[in-house]
Amino acid sequence: MDMTLSLKAMAAFVFVMGLMYLLSWAIKKLGLNGQSMLPGAKRRLKIVEYLPLDARRRLVLVRRDQKEFLLVLGPQGETVVESNIPAPSDNIVEFPEHKEQKNG
Repeated sequence: MDMTLSLKAMAAFVFVMGLMYLLSWAIKKLGLNGQSMLPGAKRRLKIVEYLPLDARRRLVLVRRDQKEFLLVLGPQGETVVESNIPAPSDNIVEFPEHKEQKNG
């Protein structure tokens, strides 16, 4: 009898986990996961870069439209280090590093 009770409990657990998975999948597919953007809309915010300073604080570079903002985020709150930094243009071409070829 203990075996049937264990099997029923395991089956109920698997069933509930499956329902949770299906619900999360449906939320993502329907776009109800908290993203307030319409499909195809251009994003205005972007985290360009972040750097951990220590175990609790990190330096974050955020871009909004054509401006960048340097922030320090930590448990006590956020601090704006620098604001209205002009964003670099997107058409910057990066050249690959030159590798020397060996003759021989």
